[in-house]
Amino acid sequence: MALVFERIQTEGIAELSYLLGDDSDGVAAVFDPTPDVDKYVTLAREKKVSITHVFETHIHADLVSGALELCARVGSAKVFVSHEGDARYGFDHEKLKAGDKFTFGKTIVTVRHTPGHTPEHVSYELAEKDHPDTPWGVLTGDSLFVNSAGRPDLLGSSETEELTRKLFETLRGYFLALPDSVVIHPAHAHGSPCGADIGDRLESTIGYERKFNPYLQLTDFDKFREHALGCAPPVPKYYPLMKKLNAKGPEVLGNLPRVPGLPAKAFNEAVQKKAGVLVDTRMMLGFGGGHIKGALSIGGTPMLSIWAGWLLEPDEPILLVLDSDSKVDEVVKLFIRTGYTKFAGYLVGGMTAWDNAGFPLDEVGQMTVHEIKDAGTRLQIVDVRAPGEWKKGHILGAVHMFLPELRKEAAALDKEKPVAVYCDSGYRASICTSILKQEGFNCVCNVPGSWQAWKKAGFPSAK
Repeated sequence: MALVFERIQTEGIAELSYLLGDDSDGVAAVFDPTPDVDKYVTLAREKKVSITHVFETHIHADLVSGALELCARVGSAKVFVSHEGDARYGFDHEKLKAGDKFTFGKTIVTVRHTPGHTPEHVSYELAEKDHPDTPWGVLTGDSLFVNSAGRPDLLGSSETEELTRKLFETLRGYFLALPDSVVIHPAHAHGSPCGADIGDRLESTIGYERKFNPYLQLTDFDKFREHALGCAPPVPKYYPLMKKLNAKGPEVLGNLPRVPGLPAKAFNEAVQKKAGVLVDTRMMLGFGGGHIKGALSIGGTPMLSIWAGWLLEPDEPILLVLDSDSKVDEVVKLFIRTGYTKFAGYLVGGMTAWDNAGFPLDEVGQMTVHEIKDAGTRLQIVDVRAPGEWKKGHILGAVHMFLPELRKEAAALDKEKPVAVYCDSGYRASICTSILKQEGFNCVCNVPGSWQAWKKAGFPSAK
């Protein structure tokens, strides 16, 4: 019999949640779950524990909370949320405050108020019953990350200064006061917009972060503010919506949303009637080779969750094109993580059925980095990466248009001149080409491999 402690990584949104319990007592808690809760239920069964507590570190902005969904699914748990910082919620819950303690077998979980990312934010300190004053770990939520810290600017400019000050005090007053041996278990990994330059490792120690985390090196508040606000990535458009939804309490789905299967003729009629936004979830080469005119390309990888959030309206139904019909549930899970639960249907049989029905196709060309280099000024080259990526290096002669701002910036391009689009690998470039096609650009090409291929080819770059 032993401690149960498992990290569950949700790629794309780069979220880390945790199952903590004791298999001798048969009880466990889940911290910061995502809405696709089957993975927690399955893991608890494997570990022979019952989920009795669901804890949140804060009101999330980057995903739909799965706390209510998980409680409804298991029927044996309660939701625990922080009431620090005068937080308010629109759903039934148990209140948390600093100093509260919970016991799971031989493990004591102590609530610590760690504001800065949000006013109500708490972390969960982990210790053994025999050594309650010597923590071995802490679930840091979005306050302290590997090589980074939670951004304090998500609640608007009126609260940024105060939250930045609180984050500074939390990092120095709480985290740096912990022993070097304490292991930190954050709620996000590299790739999350909730922090800048989060490290590749999924956990660290206070001692390591004390030495190398830039947020813990700055003892002057003004310099800390400059760093914390100056290096933060752009705020995704859907973050404020997630904040409101999670404070109110997301709808409990019970199961994955229903997605009707539509044969090619019925799907074509739905497209013509604009029954929903048309999203093609195949990858770049499949989309480029032939797609339904007007489709938005968002490849069905875990990154879909973030880019759906950036580009789609939450209340508009979605018409899906898939690699195969068997991918429906997998793709729907990616959508629900950022709040998309309405589906007008999917194309039964995929693009093969569409082709066989004789319906028209549109296409996007593909160009190698060698062709891009040789084309010179005959080509408009567009870099759609984030501003920080662009500043670190880009293709000579390229123009920068951050993908979420593309529709308003595309007017600066010449529709009569060929356009080649690149990102880091080609995934975001494919999204861009589909948007440019919607905006009336006919000669548009994606660059498979994109910036990675350019660098590996040894071609010159600019900064």
